Formats: sequence, structure tokens, C-alpha cells
Amino acid sequence: MRSWPDRPAVPATRVTKIPTRSPDSVRDGLLIVDKPAGWTSHDVVGRARRLAHTRRVGHAGTLDPMATGVLVLGIGRATKLLTYLVGCDKAYTATIRLGQSTVTDDAEGEITGEYDVSDLRDDAILGEVGRLTGDVQQVPSSVSAIKIGGKRSYARVRGGEDVTLPARAVRVERFQVVARRDHDGVSDLEVEVEVSSGTYVRALARDLGAALGVGGHLTALRRTRVGTFTLDAARPLEELCALELEELPVLPMGAAAGRQLAVRVVSEQEAVDLRHGKRLAPAGASPEPVAALSEDGELIAILDEGEHEARSRVVFPERP
Repeated sequence: MRSWPDRPAVPATRVTKIPTRSPDSVRDGLLIVDKPAGWTSHDVVGRARRLAHTRRVGHAGTLDPMATGVLVLGIGRATKLLTYLVGCDKAYTATIRLGQSTVTDDAEGEITGEYDVSDLRDDAILGEVGRLTGDVQQVPSSVSAIKIGGKRSYARVRGGEDVTLPARAVRVERFQVVARRDHDGVSDLEVEVEVSSGTYVRALARDLGAALGVGGHLTALRRTRVGTFTLDAARPLEELCALELEELPVLPMGAAAGRQLAVRVVSEQEAVDLRHGKRLAPAGASPEPVAALSEDGELIAILDEGEHEARSRVVFPERP
């Protein structure tokens, strides 16, 4: 029978109820958090709701409980921006352990196989790393959060089902081994990866070990970048918890959209037109969404810029 480790306890919150504030007092924008190990992304969202005094908080891409690093949160009206961040490329540092496979493809799962790595050569490792770089078909881990018939895959596995997810096309832009350490019958690789959205780094660890015939799983994972948002902008959750509402380092929506999207500056009249559902003359066709900003940097809308007109995907009403 498979055994599953208990999730580390989430530190007790200082309040049991989200303080009520009027919508006008909510600070709309992005909060970049350095997620601690042992917390789910949902745990962090729950804490941010208390800190920001609103239930309107979401995240732009889940991190597993064992993982740390960049978690982008949207607060207030900025939750509508998260759609345009979820699909961003991401970067990680990780430790891959060769010589053992686990049921979860990471250190939280039961070991399912142990292998001899004494003859494992560096050139063999680098050869398989190269074959896992570029456009690849990847089978996600069976304990991922992907839904099957409305139920999370990991919940089906933990309920005793055998789950195999279909392969999906992903891109591994960079997969670099920066160090190797052999100890206690295993080989630990320190790696840096840059991947497209939807890529599972623990699946890379699993597939590398399988290709080498020695099994593999993740023992550590740290997300260092989501799109243009890096660890330099991330604040540890413990530090954020010590701040008052007005002190939270919330990145305003206009600045946040301008960091990630192409920008079109619109006139005062064009801003009024967009907020009344009108379309604008095109400023140049673009296959990607465009942030319409006022001259003072306020986010007015997210646009589709076609050859003949610019139409709004999302409009952000003016604050009272």
C-alpha cells in the first residue's frame, strides 16, 4: 500500500476572520511572495486575504508544498490580470536525485525503486539532459493538480486509482546541470531550468532518471522567475505578515501590466470610449494582448489589437 506523508502544519494565523473593508479601500495590484516550504499556494492566498483585507486574491500558477520561491498574487481588481500571467514562462533551480524513484516524483512520496549509480558517467547525464531540452512531449506527474472528470489527478491516485495522464507538448528552453554530488549510493544534480507554462520539473527529474536507467526524483525546487517577476521582487511571507495593510509592497496594476505586456498609451477620450464599450482604431496589429494605459499610467483595459480595430478583452472601471 502506498503511504503519503502528512503535509507540514501551516503556522497559526493571528486572526480567524478576514477583516472587512469597503471595496474602495482595497489596494489593487500584484503582490510577489517568496513562498515558504510546507505551505500550499492556497495557504498563501488565504494568508494574503487577511493581510490585504479582501477575499479577492488569487495566484498565477501553483507551487507544490515542498517548493519555495516566486508566487505571484493578484489583489482586488488585479485578479483579472492573472489570466495573462498564468501562461508565462518560468525559471527554477532544483535538485534532482538519481538512484531513486518515488511515487510522487519528488521527495514527499514513498520510494518505489533504488538503483546503482556507481557507473553513471557525466557524459551520459549531459546527453540525456540535452534530449530533454527543447520541444518535448511530457507526461505530467500522476499526482499533479490536473483534473480528470472534474477530480484532481492527485486525489484519484491517493484514493488508490492508477492514473496515467496523456503527454502534452512543452518547451524546455534551458536545462543545465551546474553541480553533481555523489553520496550514500545516490547522485544529486543541482540544475537550473527555464520552461514554458505547464511544464513539470519533477517530471523532468523522473524522465531523466528513467532515460539513464537509475530512477530519479526531485528533492528540492525553488521558482526564481514567473515571466518578468523574479526573486528580487519577492518578499518572504513572514516579512509580509509583519506589515500593516498600507505597507504591503503591492505593485499597481498599470505598472504590473506594463512589466509583462505590450503597452498602448491612450488619450483621455480613448479611455472614456473603452470604458463605455467602444472600440478604437488600431495602433498596429499584435497577436499578443496589449495593455491600454492612460497617460498617467492607470490600467484602462486589456486589448486585442487587430488590423482593423482594437477591442477590449477586459475593461477596468474607473475608481469612484
